[in-house]
This record gives sequence, C-alpha cells and structure tokens, in this order.
Amino acid sequence: MKKLNKKALRVLLVIGKYARWTVGIALALFLTWRIYQVLFVQQAFTADTWLRFALSGLILGGMYALIAIGYTLVYGIMFMINFAHGEVMMIGAFCCYFVFEALRFIPAPIAGNPDLVFLNAYPILSILIAFLVGMTVSGFSGYFLEKIAYRPLRHAPRLILLITAIGASIFLQNAAMLLFGPQRKNIVNPDILTRTAGWTIQVAGKPVLISYTGAFSLILSALLMIGLYFLVQKTKLGRSMRAVAQDQDSAALMGVDVNKVVSQTFIISGILAGASGVMWGIHMGLVNHITGSLPGIKAFTAAVLGGVGNIPGAMLGGITLGVIESMGPALFGIDFQLKDVIAFLTLIIVLIIRPSGILGEKLTEEKL
Repeated sequence: MKKLNKKALRVLLVIGKYARWTVGIALALFLTWRIYQVLFVQQAFTADTWLRFALSGLILGGMYALIAIGYTLVYGIMFMINFAHGEVMMIGAFCCYFVFEALRFIPAPIAGNPDLVFLNAYPILSILIAFLVGMTVSGFSGYFLEKIAYRPLRHAPRLILLITAIGASIFLQNAAMLLFGPQRKNIVNPDILTRTAGWTIQVAGKPVLISYTGAFSLILSALLMIGLYFLVQKTKLGRSMRAVAQDQDSAALMGVDVNKVVSQTFIISGILAGASGVMWGIHMGLVNHITGSLPGIKAFTAAVLGGVGNIPGAMLGGITLGVIESMGPALFGIDFQLKDVIAFLTLIIVLIIRPSGILGEKLTEEKL
C-alpha cells in the first residue's frame, strides 16, 4: 500500500511539473500575441505614451522594491512576514508631511523676497530633514515593533506571529487615524520638487515629461538598494545577519548577539520603509492612515515575485511589479482602474509556474 502511495505521489508530481510548463508556455504565447496586437495591429497608444507608462512603472517599482527588501530582511532573519511593514512606511510619509508643514511656516526672508519661508529658502536642507526625521522615526517604529510585539513570541508557531503582525498593522492604522484624523493630507513640496515640473524630451514628435519628483525617487531608491546590498554582503553587521539567518543557535555559539542583530534588522527595515514613505509623500502628494496598506501588500507581492528571502529578488520583483502594474492595463486593453487586479494576478501566475519566485527562494543555508 505504501509503495502504491509513493508511486501515485511521483506521478502527481510529474503531472504537476508538466502542467506548470504547459501553463507557462500557453501564457507566454498569449502574451506575445497580445503585445503584437496592441503594438502593431491596434496601435492604441503611441511611443510617447508607452514611455510615460514605463517611467511611471519604474518610479513605483523602486518604492515597492525598497519596501519589499524590508519584508525580505525580516523573513530571512525570523522566517516571518511582517505585515505591519506597510504601516511603518505610512509613518515615514506622515513625517514628511509634518516636517514640510512646519518648515513652510518658518519665515526666512531675504532682501528681494520678504515672504520667503524656510521650505523654499533652503529646499535641499528641508528635504534632508524630512528624510532624516522619516527614516529615524520609522526605524524606531520597527525597533519597538519587534521589541514589544514579536520578541516575546519569537519561538511561537508561525501562525501566532502572522496573526500578531496583522494585529500590529491594524493597531498602527487606527492609531494614525486617531492621532492625525481620517482625512487625506496634502503634502506641499519645496519649489525645486514641484510635481508638475521636470525635464521634457521629445518622443515621436510629442513631449514626454520626466518629473523632478519621479527622477529623484528613482535615483534615491537605486542608491539605497545598492547601499543595502553592500551592507549585507561586505560589513560585519551583514555577516552577522547572514549567520543568524543561517542558524540562530550556531550564530549565538560563535559569539553573535542574536537579539541585537534581530533588532538591528528591524531598524534597517524600518529605515528603508521610512525612506520609501517620504519618497511616496514627495511624489504622490497625499497621505492618510491607510497610505501604507496597499503599497505594503504590493511590496509583499513583489518579494514573493522575486523570491522570498532573496534581496536581489526583492529588488527585481519590485521593479517588475511596478512596470507590470503601469503597463498591464494598456497591454491587455482593460480599464486602468483594474491595475491592482493585474498586479495580484501576476503573483498567482508566478506561483503556479515558478512557486519559488523569479530568482528563487533562498534556502536556510543562505537566506541573505
């Protein structure tokens, strides 16, 4: 009987493998046909429009990637998904709002402009202050979240940690609503980062605007991702993080302070979320208590898309998801309000075809 069961299981595994390949090939053929129809037969959009879609996707993807890296870092260390991570990003966006609002009412008059305020008199310094405050507050939020909510349950079953993370997310959302109100807050940028301003290039005889806020967010996202990868791969803290991810008990025997490393990981995760929150506020211009909810879920989708526990995978997954979300509705000829459906449908398809993600899930021996 046991032999029959084993044989049936092998047959099912083989059938599942070939079914995934069949679905993948069919999907690839359908996408190729659909892209050909949209680009060359229907020609519903011109080259300048496609470039706008691509730029928007890259900007969103960079922010998703930063948040996704936070999920990946925590997963690599504690083997859990921190579903409150999106709310840590929301805290960073609120910090951006309050810093800019405070600086907008501090007078900094000069001879030629007596009504000038600090925000526009010292725009670069104002942006640096916003990032410093946002990243610091979000970093401490991640630290206290781990200290209060997760550390007492570190050895509990994963389901308990998952429920705790969801509870922490709901708590932070409601706390923000009670403290700051449910209304959306409009973030007023310094004049050098006006959302409607940017560089204009000509594509197919039509102007395409590359906004200052978009370029700023994309470049800063890339620099932060490069810096984090260097931190994990080349520094003492990075080696400690890799050791704890591989085996906490063995790392402790080798002299690594596991609690300290876990706390530092949550701080780094929070700092990245805070930076993405400030960039989100600068680029999007609106923030409220649920600002981090959908980006947080999409960043989790990006982490799974690239390969859970894989930092380059999280980066690639974020960029890929942003581009798919931006260009997908145009490629499939559907309403742009359904872009979220396309994003999550992409996750389902990837899990069917390649459950480990695009670059594959890092196993225990090399989580980071």
